[in-house]
Amino acid sequence: MVIGVGNPLRGDDGVGPAAVEALRGRVPEGTVLTVSDGEPARMLDLWRGADTVVVVEALRARPARPGELHTLTATEAANRTAATASTHALGLAECLALAEALGQLPQRLVVHAMEVADVGLGAPLSAAVRSALPELIDRVAACIRQAPGPDHGP
Repeated sequence: MVIGVGNPLRGDDGVGPAAVEALRGRVPEGTVLTVSDGEPARMLDLWRGADTVVVVEALRARPARPGELHTLTATEAANRTAATASTHALGLAECLALAEALGQLPQRLVVHAMEVADVGLGAPLSAAVRSALPELIDRVAACIRQAPGPDHGP
């Protein structure tokens, strides 16, 4: 399962949904491609029963390096995103903490995050994010193709 987190109406925050859309036809049959606003309860519901989950997320860092890519384990993502700022009210760190507390973390969870800058309402993806998007898509597609076992979805 691939979950693109973000809001395409908020500039660079739309990088997750944009990546998911570009992955259609590039991942193994049976891979679930979906988008989410990142709200923790909805995220847990989306990945319920999936062995392997790939989250594609916008990451606001200080100082910002728009277009910089990060591949993180669930633990790294929880630590990294807690120290930075998500583009959502509750971030990925809170979602992962909730999933762990409830025993609902997938067996394998990988986060592909891209540092972003402009998340203004109505803004398009910035030039830096647009230029890094193909590499992000390639990384996510490769991650899915390398997923262990025949089960690519819930």
